[in-house]
Amino acid sequence: MNRTAVVMQAPRRAGVRREEIPPPGPGEVAVQSRLSAISAGTELLFYRGEVPPDMPVDAALPSLSGPVRYPLRYGYAAAGRVIGLGPGVAADMAGRRVFCFHPHASHMNLSAAAIFPIPEDVDDRDALFLANMQTAVTLMLDGRPVLGETVAVFGQGMVGLLATALLARHPLKHLAAVDPIPHRREVSLATGAHAAFDPREAEALAACLASGSGGALADLVFELSGKPSALNAAIAACGFGGRIVIGSWYGIRPAALDLGGRFHRSRIRLISSQVSTLPAEASARWDAARRIETAWEMIRRVRPARFITHEIPVDRAAEAYELLDRRPEDVLQVVFTYGT
Repeated sequence: MNRTAVVMQAPRRAGVRREEIPPPGPGEVAVQSRLSAISAGTELLFYRGEVPPDMPVDAALPSLSGPVRYPLRYGYAAAGRVIGLGPGVAADMAGRRVFCFHPHASHMNLSAAAIFPIPEDVDDRDALFLANMQTAVTLMLDGRPVLGETVAVFGQGMVGLLATALLARHPLKHLAAVDPIPHRREVSLATGAHAAFDPREAEALAACLASGSGGALADLVFELSGKPSALNAAIAACGFGGRIVIGSWYGIRPAALDLGGRFHRSRIRLISSQVSTLPAEASARWDAARRIETAWEMIRRVRPARFITHEIPVDRAAEAYELLDRRPEDVLQVVFTYGT
């Protein structure tokens, strides 16, 4: 079986490779991709060469467990259909629509246990958001928003928008979004934010948060911008005893934090959030299966396919990454298509 796969040959050099893959082995299924979604924040770090070279690409996913070395393959959000079964796989898997955590490719062999059947009432384009919705659900488990709180979300890329969409379903007092791109701010308002600000509007943001919390600024802040400099802005927006959930990954870029007087005296908590694990306080009641089930339900409610702005044939992969790298103001979600 032949396939087309996206390969980053070197920083800022992406293209496709034609190659042959064997039939599925014992316990495996062959999947033909219909669509795959670029996770812009993480993938641009690899595209730009801003990832530590001594770490696994993604230790939590078998298909991405190797070290960071170019040429490199990445991606973890594909929707397709099972077209072949290896020995030992149940016959009823044939023809199923499935979601796969796998680098961008037209065809792939995966363990039958590692694919996720797409519910019948979920469209393939909505299903592409399963990975990022899992992240958004994990952010909620880490942040634990409370009735009547004032919340700010820094960054309105895809993870930020999904987090905003979930927060909008909580009975919050006030929900503010922060992003430098005007179109993203408009979408965040349509998604459920009560107000949206450019990061340069720090005074207006502070006044808005204070008005929603009796002068106490935000109870809860999510830093999802991918920009290390945003951490200090998140601290400035957080009130006494508040918490900041850091869902961004900065790669090799350091974050120069101002942990001086205000932070020290305000008892602000910094919380690291990462989708590979569950928060310790939730793990007694939550597992990976429950989180997946919750993510599918949130996809049904949010219908995130509306955030797709570009569908680009996989043969034009270089164009897709250049677009994300050079013109982020024009983009929300970029999807590869495979002509199936």
